[in-house]
Amino acid sequence: MANKKLKVAFLGGVGEIGKNMTVLECGDDAIVIDAGLSFPTDDMPGIDLVIPDFSYLTEIKGKIRAILTTHGHEDHIGAIPFVLKEMKLPVYGTKLTLALIEHKLVEHKIQKAKLVPVTYNKKIKLGAFTVEFIKVSHSISGAAAIAIETPGGLVFHTGDYKIDLTPIDGEPMDLGKLAEVGNRGVMLMLGESTNVEREGYSMSERTVGATFDRIFEANRSKRIIIATFASNVHRLQQIIDIADSYGRRVAFFGRSMENIADMAVKIGELKKRSEFVPIERAKDVPDDKIVIICTGSQGEPMSALTRMAGGNAKVKIGKNDTIVVSATPIPGNEKYVYNVINNLYRQGAEVIYQALEDVHVSGHACKEEIKTMHALIKPRYFIPVHGEYRHLKQHAELAQSMGIPDTNVFIPDLGDYVEVTRGGIKRVNQVKAGQLLVDGSVLDDTASLVLHDRQRLAEEGFLIVVIGLTKQGKKLFSGPELISRGFALAESDLDEMRNIIHSILKNYEIIKSFDRDEIVSAVKKAMKKYLFKHLKKAPMILPIVMES
Repeated sequence: MANKKLKVAFLGGVGEIGKNMTVLECGDDAIVIDAGLSFPTDDMPGIDLVIPDFSYLTEIKGKIRAILTTHGHEDHIGAIPFVLKEMKLPVYGTKLTLALIEHKLVEHKIQKAKLVPVTYNKKIKLGAFTVEFIKVSHSISGAAAIAIETPGGLVFHTGDYKIDLTPIDGEPMDLGKLAEVGNRGVMLMLGESTNVEREGYSMSERTVGATFDRIFEANRSKRIIIATFASNVHRLQQIIDIADSYGRRVAFFGRSMENIADMAVKIGELKKRSEFVPIERAKDVPDDKIVIICTGSQGEPMSALTRMAGGNAKVKIGKNDTIVVSATPIPGNEKYVYNVINNLYRQGAEVIYQALEDVHVSGHACKEEIKTMHALIKPRYFIPVHGEYRHLKQHAELAQSMGIPDTNVFIPDLGDYVEVTRGGIKRVNQVKAGQLLVDGSVLDDTASLVLHDRQRLAEEGFLIVVIGLTKQGKKLFSGPELISRGFALAESDLDEMRNIIHSILKNYEIIKSFDRDEIVSAVKKAMKKYLFKHLKKAPMILPIVMES
């Protein structure tokens, strides 16, 4: 047992929202729980995605038995293609989760990946671990908590969840199974913390359905357009069912919406009431006979709703449109969402969003639901995950209020390597962790330099200085030409800067010495000094010396 102590490494999803990734180790075996991504912030120009730095997985890849996925949201599966490009690992998950992963692998041209479908409550042996997926409710089908038997004790990972007693698929989360797991004696629980600040309970998804029904009734003669998360298949099903009851056909708009709807129908997660209308033909259907379900609930620049709001889409918005934004803005996205709403109003549409109606409910447990989970699982040790530090801190305090001693609660940071034994829980080491930036390809150790250059270009602009010298006499035959971008130069500044460059070149001519690197350095230094002194600007400066 000494060499099979339970150890946990946190590579993502703690102290932050998104890019969830946790590693469990016992002796010569390890498993990875989730491999997600997050989206770039405003200070990351040109970056497409942010994924966990998974260098540690590369170090221990001989020990890793599998990647286990709790559900199919991007913040839990988005980094899987990048991991599988580096190492061949089996990926376990429920039907919809694996279908979404498979679609991502096709986009990344990854073939022959081993995707293993799981059945709820069926045990799977993975080296020293025996894992069991347990049904929970969330804002996507196929969500699971995971119970993991290890030589060091039973571990329980909640995944993302809410307690919805009236789910759309008619199959509530398996509270009985959770209680049975708790009665087996859980050594360690890893619990999601996203909504720990919210009192009470999250609303059932059926609340949204009731709101949609009122909206359809009040807008019988108008065209209805609903923007929501493509992955929320239960919400799509509600819209399809309500549309059918009002005699409306359904059209999907937006690549991810069309792909996921098609995928969900094929695997039986989404049930058609009638044939869907291709978006190209939606304009031929009378307004009172169609509902369009589209992407763009977060104001994403290239999404269907944003393009419609800007008048740049195949669907044109007018006064006979009622548009429902069925989502709450993710922190940081507020300005994008409200810009889209403002533009839709300008086009003459009526817009309904969360501030006006209950058109969205959270998929994450609020405080009383979190307490219920703790009461069912009764862990000896507890580590809060999936949240910024304030969420983790408040979840830790909630756990203590439920009777877990403060010495048995650990708040992790990225890179923490934690050992859990019956004698206690402690940090024993740090592993490399952080973020990798994706800009077409993955930017590794050069990422900070690339970002610094981009930020500087965005804030200060750049100056190109082109100088042409004769190859023989080293005489100036063209230029100096000054090209600025991102800031303006008056003609007087341009004249003065040219005079400075002429003086530099004259000095080199006098001493009968010509060295391209020296001239480049001297010009760069002189331009930098002038611009900062006279304009208080520090642009990137690129001197180019040509010979002829």
